[in-house]
Amino acid sequence: MALFHYVTQEQLSGFDKYKYSAVDSNPLSIYVMHPFWNSVVKLLPTWLAPNLITFTGFMFLVLTFALLSFYDFYFYASGVGHIHVPSWVWIAAGLFNFLAYTLDGVDGKQARRTSSSTPLGELFDHGLDSWACVFFVSAVYSVFGRGETGVSVVTLYYLLWVVLFSFILSHWEKYNTGILFLPWGYDISQVTISIVYIITAVVGVETWYQPVFWNLHYRDLFTVMIVGCLFTVTLPMSLYNVFKAYRNNSLKQSSMYEALLPFFSPALLFVLSTLWITLSPTDIVQRQPRIFYLMVGTAFSNVTCKLIVCQMSNTRCKPLSLLLLPMSLVVLLVISGTVQDGETLVLYIWTAVVLLVHIHYGVSVVKQLSDHFNIFAFSLKKPNSD
Repeated sequence: MALFHYVTQEQLSGFDKYKYSAVDSNPLSIYVMHPFWNSVVKLLPTWLAPNLITFTGFMFLVLTFALLSFYDFYFYASGVGHIHVPSWVWIAAGLFNFLAYTLDGVDGKQARRTSSSTPLGELFDHGLDSWACVFFVSAVYSVFGRGETGVSVVTLYYLLWVVLFSFILSHWEKYNTGILFLPWGYDISQVTISIVYIITAVVGVETWYQPVFWNLHYRDLFTVMIVGCLFTVTLPMSLYNVFKAYRNNSLKQSSMYEALLPFFSPALLFVLSTLWITLSPTDIVQRQPRIFYLMVGTAFSNVTCKLIVCQMSNTRCKPLSLLLLPMSLVVLLVISGTVQDGETLVLYIWTAVVLLVHIHYGVSVVKQLSDHFNIFAFSLKKPNSD
């Protein structure tokens, strides 16, 4: 695989000056999870590279996604009259999700413990976090499914975008303030999802069929929790933090246009993907929801990783991600009816292209920064050591 230099010399210089700055005010994180992670990290060998911990946690989420893809590819398995996902899969999903969450919490502690903290570690962590969004959203969807007792695949598509928007808000804040304000919703959602998986394994998906009270179902609580967290916690706090920086004359960007640049590419991705599902000749999101979600989530991660590079290197965010140019042509080709009989094939091919482009981007950036800082990405040994 030929590797490109995606990170510019200006950005490399910016990484040399980078200092990590974050605020975590979530009581669950401060009083419960951090003490737990502090105990866990002591069990890890000091030769274990933090990035390897990060990558292992991410792969637990991918494994959960793969397992549920095998047993519930089209999100029907939890519906009445369908063959349900085996209980052991839900147990595995609960354990894998909590392990992924735990490893995501201890990787930074391991870095400080072994004096191996680098900007590459933070970029690698947050870059994989941006990709993880689509894997855990798709996985938890299998609990409720798309039947009468679940939510529609179109509703899930918009809920996925709520999660993606919540994620990018934090990095938009940092792009404008220089401080990463860790969202409260992340810790609460990961603990809740892990518990839901285990409950599902013990009592079965039929438990979620019953209304909580009156005509309010668990699927409605699922929807309200995701949307409510965005509009009552994440968005207000993000706007407050950016406004506070503006009021204190510490806002990093010089104009409203520059401040909003990070939203341009995600907004275009949302428009393109929404046009596709709305004007699809074959109603593609009904036929291939899992693949469509994977394509959108991966393209979003690619866009977001480029924003993270810019905010960490203190460089200007580009208004347009080049990946969205060919996607515009693909969407235009589809909604014009030109490939009506082959729309599913087009989706699979485009998803494969997006996956390959994103993996190539990630590998290239990791290699470039590893060379720049004279480190190995997955080992604490130095390249020039014996």
